[in-house]
Amino acid sequence: MTAHNEAKKGDIAKVVIMPGDPLRAKYIAENFLTDYKLVNSVRNMFAYTGFYKEKKITVMASGMGMPSMGIYCYELYKFYDVETIIRVGSCGVYVDSVNLLDTILVKGSFTTGNFAKNLTGDDVNFVESSAEIDELIEKVAQEMNISIRKGNVACTECFDPYLEDVSLYLEQLPEERNLIGAEMEAFALFYTAKVLNKKAACLLTVVDSIKKKQSLTSEDRQNSLNEMIKISLETAIKLT
Repeated sequence: MTAHNEAKKGDIAKVVIMPGDPLRAKYIAENFLTDYKLVNSVRNMFAYTGFYKEKKITVMASGMGMPSMGIYCYELYKFYDVETIIRVGSCGVYVDSVNLLDTILVKGSFTTGNFAKNLTGDDVNFVESSAEIDELIEKVAQEMNISIRKGNVACTECFDPYLEDVSLYLEQLPEERNLIGAEMEAFALFYTAKVLNKKAACLLTVVDSIKKKQSLTSEDRQNSLNEMIKISLETAIKLT
């Protein structure tokens, strides 16, 4: 148990699927797992452990933003012996070549923030996901005949639609990283995994586009993530 997680050590599986939204964690448990039980509800950051195709899987919410993700993934890796976390979430995109509802496999995450410096003192702003997990995700997606895009994303500290001038933020992003979009948690997950010698991956569904000025409703966002969730679960059972 920790200050943020009431689960006992054996309640958490070695592989965790991690959406940001606690209600999305509940949705995954109710619609994809069998014999699941709620193992954490502290701060309503729901965690469910159950079975997917007879393999033990945990689904736990991370909350929004790097600080929240940093707390929960650190505790899962450090105190619950979790080996792999696969984040499943939503993102916005900055390029015309990516469309709404596309699924992105994040290869690397860039941030203008100081998460790494705060955690370890290192001045790091770009970190990659675990290559072996990404390779497995690609293989699973191919077997399921689901198309995925690969690319790097920015990990923002503010929800970019709320920025007074998003162009000022975009000017800070390094062109050589070829950042195709943005979300708010992947850098903290990838960096924490690297520090603790664990594994991490991130799958995102595109829900808005700055270039095309398009976005999905909150209801559409909830209903459009099933393909991504299935890929993550099929990958997870190959790791258990």
